[in-house]
Amino acid sequence: MSFSALNYGGAITLSPSSNNLCFPIPNFNRRRLHHNHNIVVNVSSFQSPSSVVKFGKMLTSLVRNKQFHTAISLSNQMELIGIQPNIVALNILINCFCQLGQLNFAFSVLAKILKLGYQPDTITMNTLIKGMCLSGQVKKALDFHDDVIAKGFQLDQISYGILINGLCKKGETRAALQLVTRIEALMVKPDVVMYSTVIHSLCKDNLVSDAFHLYSQMIVKNIYPDVVTYNNLIYGLSIVGQFKEAVGLLNEMLLKNISPDVFTFNTLMDGLSKEGEVRKVRNVLAVMIKQGVKPNVVTYNSLMDGYFSVKEVNKAIYVFNAIARTEVKPNVRSYNIMINGFCKNKMVDEAMNLLDEMHDRALPANVITYNSILDALCKSQQIDKAIELLAKIKVQGIQLDRITYSILVDGLFENGRFKDALDIYQDLLIKGYHLEVKMYTKMMLESWSKIDQR
Repeated sequence: MSFSALNYGGAITLSPSSNNLCFPIPNFNRRRLHHNHNIVVNVSSFQSPSSVVKFGKMLTSLVRNKQFHTAISLSNQMELIGIQPNIVALNILINCFCQLGQLNFAFSVLAKILKLGYQPDTITMNTLIKGMCLSGQVKKALDFHDDVIAKGFQLDQISYGILINGLCKKGETRAALQLVTRIEALMVKPDVVMYSTVIHSLCKDNLVSDAFHLYSQMIVKNIYPDVVTYNNLIYGLSIVGQFKEAVGLLNEMLLKNISPDVFTFNTLMDGLSKEGEVRKVRNVLAVMIKQGVKPNVVTYNSLMDGYFSVKEVNKAIYVFNAIARTEVKPNVRSYNIMINGFCKNKMVDEAMNLLDEMHDRALPANVITYNSILDALCKSQQIDKAIELLAKIKVQGIQLDRITYSILVDGLFENGRFKDALDIYQDLLIKGYHLEVKMYTKMMLESWSKIDQR
């Protein structure tokens, strides 16, 4: 059997009988084997009848620890002392090159497999397909799939799961959906993983009704949904604001003895909190605790966000302080929610105190953090403090965004600092920012006003 191996230059036909197709595997720095991650290997210990098995175990261990360069270096050393790798070792080597994004070298190992007279297996093919998908070359992966199928090679559920996932990650949801429907003709039964992947991608695209249509097809084909399928559907319903249906799916899970996980509850709580449905958020939290699922930082963040959305500041503060009594540590988003909540409620001093606390805890404030504070300072007529803070932000090397400048221009304009506002506005134009109509109109009116005064 011959295969077509794709490389960056096109297709190369490989045949086990072709002696000139053993592509060179790069000779990595052998010192890495001894110095990378303090690994020391005595290659002479592999010169025994069981050396290939030992070799394979060592490679597997290195790959598990993501030490791909070291594994490649070890492989080269083994060959130098005359140990011929088996198909397992060569598949591991292909995986190393794929993980490093070096697809040409991965295909050179396929050529080596054929030259040595081994038969590539589904692991070989799946590893190459996954490598192409990881590198964003999904079209090449599909071409490779078509080529090996045309030559009579049978792929499996894992192969198609990889391709479907690759297509979905590239935003090619429709193509992924078509592939799910095609594979049965190739004697491969679609599984719950494939369906769940496409359902998630449809929901991300706001095609929730299409996701439920696919879900119905699953049931008809006796492919039963798991917690991931339900999580994806709940996520989709939450995106489009259908929380009654989302809660209905949670109840359906419980009736079917499918245990919801932390992601299930967090998805529901996050959606409900954004709608200000704090009572329902608390109800979902109660079910979560009853089911024995531990809340994490995302859970607490949703609850705080919900309380601020209905102006229950003290309850948000209580939740934030309660985190300290758990194993959970607040993250940057936790602080951003609190700082934004304080700023929206004109509690700028409290927000500044939390900013200092972030620095003390070595949590890096980001542009979202500073936008909240700058907005509050501008709206409370503390323009000089806002400009002073802006200077500190720039020193820290934080990349400001269009929202930052919009806040400053608005604040300066509202506080009568027209010249400063125009300076920032012109700076924005030079930097190529696309400005909001509101800001543009204000600046034009002010410019015309200046011309009229002349």
